[in-house]
Amino acid sequence: MKTLLRKERHSITDLKIHLVCVTKYRRSVFTANSLAVIEASFRDVAKKMNFQIREFNGESDHIHALIEYPPKLSISAMVNALKGVSSRKYGQEGFPKPCGKEALWSPSYFAASVGGAPLEVLKRYIQNQEKPS
Repeated sequence: MKTLLRKERHSITDLKIHLVCVTKYRRSVFTANSLAVIEASFRDVAKKMNFQIREFNGESDHIHALIEYPPKLSISAMVNALKGVSSRKYGQEGFPKPCGKEALWSPSYFAASVGGAPLEVLKRYIQNQEKPS
């Protein structure tokens, strides 16, 4: 698979994260239809904030997303927008929230950087640079 680099005015980046968000109290509330609403809202937020949802899927109590983003965006800002908008859209569509009118999402999330060379390969590459004399 060819790596797509994000080219901006002063940077070229390849920043990607694996994001996992779980429902409040890890309750099983998602269906195929409600996950489609969540995915559509994630993609709308991404378009407005200038990042990409490369992959999306979920189960009854959590979602996974592969996100590519520019360096000017913080992960927390993206996650807050994704959770806020998706929770609102989810409720507007009439889907049940885990505990009545409370939040759809747990306040926590998992995010890990992904892609690129394995850490040991990158460390060896840096160690093998020729220092000037």
